[in-house]
This record gives sequence, structure tokens and C-alpha cells, in this order.
Amino acid sequence: MANLKEIRTRIASVKTTRQVTSAMKMVSAAKLKKAQDAILKIRPYASKLSELLSFLSSVLVDNPDSVYTVQRNPEKVLVVLVSSNRGLCGGFNSYISKTAISLAKKKYKTQMQSGNIDFMVIGKQAAKVLRTYSIQAISEKSELFDDLTFDNVLEVSRSIMNDFVEGKYDRVELVYNKFINAAIQEQITEQFLPVLPANVDAESQNNVNYILEPSLENIVQELIPKSLAIQFYKALLNSHAAEHGARMTAMHKATDNATDLINELTLTFNKARQAAITNAILEVTNGSEALNG
Repeated sequence: MANLKEIRTRIASVKTTRQVTSAMKMVSAAKLKKAQDAILKIRPYASKLSELLSFLSSVLVDNPDSVYTVQRNPEKVLVVLVSSNRGLCGGFNSYISKTAISLAKKKYKTQMQSGNIDFMVIGKQAAKVLRTYSIQAISEKSELFDDLTFDNVLEVSRSIMNDFVEGKYDRVELVYNKFINAAIQEQITEQFLPVLPANVDAESQNNVNYILEPSLENIVQELIPKSLAIQFYKALLNSHAAEHGARMTAMHKATDNATDLINELTLTFNKARQAAITNAILEVTNGSEALNG
């Protein structure tokens, strides 16, 4: 059994750790509230815009001016992987990184083997995970989470769209954590480009009357790029809220585990102290009997 000094030192160390994890939990809870409000506000708008974008894709699929809906053989693929800049959030980063790698190896096995798949990483932690699989990201946009605004994200989304239009990539996949609640994050993989048409049957499509104003050309040039930028921004807001939820949950569990460990160590300390007192009493008793004998 460890001596009393060692146990006392361990108790003090675990108490210090518990203070840190408890403080991190409160900080994450405060940040989560702000991030959660942001994603909940944009979701209805982004969802309706995504629905509109899919229907527009159905209308524009045969239009030569629709550069964002053209379907090409995916010889060159870009995977945009969204993670976090900081750790201590459980399996948040490792799960989403493995999801992206699994997507590349299964859906784009041929492109992966021929080296025709690139990874763009938003968040430092995913880049670290990828390196353990001997995968080097071609670009890292970790600074976006330092000031997550639509204007800052717009520059990155435009760059990706331009690469697609210019033919640098034939397909762009987006991989991120969707915020469900503080304890649950869902790993999402969705095709960002080209825009997929809506899955509607012929009867439903015939019942839809499309009124395009001011013109089809303006919609192609203005609305579709803006809609794609909103979808990209929504993905980052989802990941940002999910990160704080994951970290708050992880720190909550760490705090509870530290409390349990302190209770165990305190019990061990009390037993050790009781044993030491008992031994001291026995030594005094035996010494007294030896003198009297």
C-alpha cells in the first residue's frame, strides 16, 4: 500500500485537474450557447435554400450556362474536412477524420489509389490525424475558426467553387460534424459540387410551376453561388457548435471521473492512516509490555 505522503500528493494533483476540467466545462458551455444560437438561426433559411437549390439543379441540368450543376466523371476529387483547432473534446476529431478517410477509400477507391484525391482541412486537429495515415492536406484553413463570420468563410467557398468551374476538381465532398445536441454529433458526408438535382418523381415535377425572375442566366450567376456559400457556412457553424458540445460533454465526464478518483483515494488514505495509527498503538503496547515484563 502506498504511503500517506504519496496518496496525499495524488489527491492534491487530481483536485487540481478537476478544477481545470470543471473550468473548461463552464467555458465550453458558455461558448456552446452562442454557437448553438447561430446554427439554429441559420438552419431554416439554409434548409429552404438547399431545397430551392436542388430544384434549380433539376431545371438547369441540361443548361450549358449551369457550371455548378454539370456532372463530370470524377477523375479528380476534393474532400473538405472540417474539424477543430483544439483538442480535449473526446473523439470529435478522430471520428470525423476517419469518416473522411473511409469516404475516400470506399467511394473513391480508384482516385485514392491513383493519387487523384486531395484533402482540404479546416481545423488543425484533423491535419494531425491525417498525417498518422500518411495523408498530407493540400490546404489548411484553420484561421476561419478564429473569427467565424460569413464574410471570412465566403472567400474559401468561392475559391472551392472556382476550382470546380475551372475543372481543377470534378467533384467536391464536404465532411463535417452536424450538431444534434450537446451530447450527440452526427458525422455528415455530403456532395458540395456539382449540385445534385432534387429526387422528385415525374408527377410531382409536372405539378411544379417554375417562375424564374429576372432570368435564368441571373439565377445561375447570382443565386446558385450565394446558396452554395450559405451551405458551406452552415456546415462550419454545425461543426463549431458540435465541437463545443463535445468538449463540454468530455470535460463533464472528466470532472466526474476526477471526483470518483478523489473519493477512492480519500478512502485509501483513510484506510492507510487507520492502519498506521493501529500499528503505532501496537508498537507502544508491545513496548510497554516488554518494559513491564
